[in-house]
Amino acid sequence: MNRWAAWSALVLGAAALASGACGATLPGPMVDAQWLHAHLAQVTVLTVADGDQTALYTKAPRLGPGRSVQQVGGHIPGSLLVDFESIRQSRVEDGHTLQALMPDAGFFTDAMDKAGMPASGKPVVVVMLGDGVAAADMAARLYFQLRYFGVPRGEVALLNGGTAAWLHAGYAVSTSPAPTARGDWKAGAPDASLLATLDQVRRALTLHSAQFIDARPTPQYLGLQQAPIDTAAGHLPGAKSFPTDAIVAERDGVTLFLDPRDYRWMFASYSISATAPTITYCNTGQFAAGAWFVAREILGNRQASMYANSMNEWTHLGNPTVGLPSRP
Repeated sequence: MNRWAAWSALVLGAAALASGACGATLPGPMVDAQWLHAHLAQVTVLTVADGDQTALYTKAPRLGPGRSVQQVGGHIPGSLLVDFESIRQSRVEDGHTLQALMPDAGFFTDAMDKAGMPASGKPVVVVMLGDGVAAADMAARLYFQLRYFGVPRGEVALLNGGTAAWLHAGYAVSTSPAPTARGDWKAGAPDASLLATLDQVRRALTLHSAQFIDARPTPQYLGLQQAPIDTAAGHLPGAKSFPTDAIVAERDGVTLFLDPRDYRWMFASYSISATAPTITYCNTGQFAAGAWFVAREILGNRQASMYANSMNEWTHLGNPTVGLPSRP
């Protein structure tokens, strides 16, 4: 081998190593604990939770019967902590101050950079706590916003079962302090196919051009209960219920999304098409994110979008709802 060929081989070998070190190839929209453990250095890990999550960085972890991830604490080594409340935005719409709305690009960029999100080129794995449907839906909402703001499908995944699955698999967690360095990630061009706006929802309802999935608890869908953030009870006219407690299942203390065939059976049971144009919604876009994740990412329906501002915006701006004819 001459010197030029040897040098070329060396450069190509170094490039291949650099490419491998840059990031792993995600197997799909979800990964399991075993996959993440094997590729931990090749991904950016984001743990999402709400409120004061100091325990996730300070408590010694011991997962056992009757003890949730919240109680035992600890986080996947190297993971960044994203405060769920920080990724949604308050705005004034039509004279109404609305909370927990879909953020604009600048707001979301700032929230992610405060969490330390790097512009590393590595794939992103979003980690839920794994201790209930609310945590699963928070992770799905962060996943949705990353996808909407330019992270391609195939470059972001959820850790199914989250921190609880990691602990259940016997892997060590860290109690090191949360990172404080600011990130340099930037939101990209929005993918409009993922998000349903208020006008698009109104038009789809008028033209009957999409099915609507209500991902809230059944009493809210029926109008028996009203979420505090809404100004009216009930659901969007013609919407079908896919209640939040049907989105995930608990196994051995770990909250998990299910297999595609399970969701196909569920959708058929609820008279929901797995292929039709679909818009999911809830009150503030948290539960709706889980239903959207099931419809679009697990079942592969590329015509599924989410009305992220949901009943919060819909009811404050005086749009109609449907509930039981008579309420107790």
